[in-house]
Amino acid sequence: MKPESVYVALASAIWVVEKTDASETYSNGLRIDNRFSVGNHARSYLAFPAAAPEHGAERHSEPAGIVFHTTESLLAPFEPGENSRLKKIGESLVEYVKRRRSYNFLIDRFGRVFRVVREEDAANHAGYSVWSDASYIYLNLNESFLGVAFETQTLPAQDEAAVTPAQLHAAAMLTDMLRRRYRIRASNCVTHAQVSVNATNLQIGYHLDWASSFPFAQIGLPDNYAVPLPAVSEFGFEYDTGFARRAGRRMYQEAELGDREMRERAAAARVETAVYRRRLQNRYRSELAAMRDGVSAE
Repeated sequence: MKPESVYVALASAIWVVEKTDASETYSNGLRIDNRFSVGNHARSYLAFPAAAPEHGAERHSEPAGIVFHTTESLLAPFEPGENSRLKKIGESLVEYVKRRRSYNFLIDRFGRVFRVVREEDAANHAGYSVWSDASYIYLNLNESFLGVAFETQTLPAQDEAAVTPAQLHAAAMLTDMLRRRYRIRASNCVTHAQVSVNATNLQIGYHLDWASSFPFAQIGLPDNYAVPLPAVSEFGFEYDTGFARRAGRRMYQEAELGDREMRERAAAARVETAVYRRRLQNRYRSELAAMRDGVSAE
């Protein structure tokens, strides 16, 4: 991936205005409900230098990015007559997410932000996953990225976000705060579909929430659908003929950009594409094994 201005332009500092056991209020208007906050295991992971992975991985403990999810949970019509049902479904969802330690934050359909797994701990949100920036390659992003989920659903090949204006507003404020607090690159704010992979058959798109419909611009982020998909360009992951139909045009374009970059690198190295892809796939297996060994040692 090409270097960026490491952090997109951010406005003045954001600080905590008021904090109680139950909630936090920030200077940009963000309010976080802490009543459901729980711990999990401490965040710790290996990051592989992008320019020279052979030099070995580095251990980090600060979150390097954000993965945006959809809950894919039961939804009621978002209208006044359904208010009681909407609240009941939302409350049940927060309890469910808390039990499973699924995300660090949940944004319900009213735009309420709930802290679930505390940021210093890893949430169980990304499973097998791949992303990279100008400095590092990240595998299995539970440890390295924060998980933020929207209470909504994603349809196959969907282009428009199925979220409420309140959710967009809350997500923009939450993302801004997290990026400042942890110095997170804009390029590392990504969707679950963009990072999810099948480690067995080396195919992308194992999960497809936010495959082509994430509203990057409305949350104040650059369009990460316009960059080569790292799982394809860095590790030679593949996709089948039905991928475009399932994932939609924007993520398919991203996968195609990754494949083109991978092929250009193979040509520059004077190596057949199939051979070069196998080398990248072997590199993935090697780094995945190193990461697992590192976690075990930790």
